[in-house]
Amino acid sequence: MPDALSRRDFLASAAVGLAASAAVDIPHAMRPPRPLPPPSRWAARPVVISSGNGLRAVQKAFDMIMQGADTLDAVIEGVKIQELDPKDNSVGYGGLPNADGVVQLDASCMHGPTRRAGAVGCLEGIKTPSEVAKLVLKYTNHIFLVGEGAKKFALSYGFKEEDLLTPESREAWLHWRANLNPNDNYLDLPDTMSVVVQAPTGTINCDAVTPQGDLSSVTTTSGLAWKIPGRVGDSPIVGAGEYCDNDAGAAGSTGRGESNIMVCGGFLTVEHMRRGMKPTDACLETLRRVVTLSEKRLLTADGKPRYQLNFYAINKRGEYGAASLYPSHFAIHDGTQAKLQDTAHLYDTPAAND
Repeated sequence: MPDALSRRDFLASAAVGLAASAAVDIPHAMRPPRPLPPPSRWAARPVVISSGNGLRAVQKAFDMIMQGADTLDAVIEGVKIQELDPKDNSVGYGGLPNADGVVQLDASCMHGPTRRAGAVGCLEGIKTPSEVAKLVLKYTNHIFLVGEGAKKFALSYGFKEEDLLTPESREAWLHWRANLNPNDNYLDLPDTMSVVVQAPTGTINCDAVTPQGDLSSVTTTSGLAWKIPGRVGDSPIVGAGEYCDNDAGAAGSTGRGESNIMVCGGFLTVEHMRRGMKPTDACLETLRRVVTLSEKRLLTADGKPRYQLNFYAINKRGEYGAASLYPSHFAIHDGTQAKLQDTAHLYDTPAAND
């Protein structure tokens, strides 16, 4: 593990986190919380890892794990913080919309102990797609529901249909549309106005291992801003946006989804760990495969990707790591505190615009 930590220090920190957190009501829990075994019988060091926007997520998930909550319940409750935060325009409520101004959300999750998965794609009007993905996993014989069917499924379980556009995300879309093409029928906005020119990407992935050695993973997103309606990236694709094998580890990704789909990056990273790689090395190796399979139009003259991609991973022992194409950071709770750390990376400087 990147940071050495004595058992005494770990237990003291974990006890503080446990005492500070009250018992939570978990919607559609995988199982009721139950007491942890004594530390002498722990199979793994409990760890929660997430993308850089998941500092609150790893704190929430770790606290729940130390209360004896199921590993999937913990990571779902963690990422819901970002899904419900209107200031995070890459996930859930307030996410940046597609080209038609409609917010379409994607999510997938895997539960290590039961070896099951659930996912939703192009889900409209529901703030927390991660919860809906868990319902698909828990209550159906399916894995992936999309579009109107996914929304009807969510509504049948009591979810409320809501407008997911915030004033800020709507304004960003209007600015993008107004400056899309100088020959269209929309008036260009003054240069002094804040205009989103590039299509932002953003997501939250969260993976956890409990003291019993049980793993789960979840990834949720509003996808690529201004995307073609119906576009689905890697986040809801089991084996790409996230993957979990209770015998080996869990991994997930954020960044350019199409490039991740091409290598089944979540699955590939877990397979690297199964073969003995440390989590950070596994993430780096997957990124190398991504670059190798990238089309020339996505690379600069010197072979650097014109996009960013990040992977996050933990193994069954509680070792963790993360890597990206270019310098980035990730959130981690390893028993000390929730904190941000730098990712390993392949390239020191961003791609040149040649």
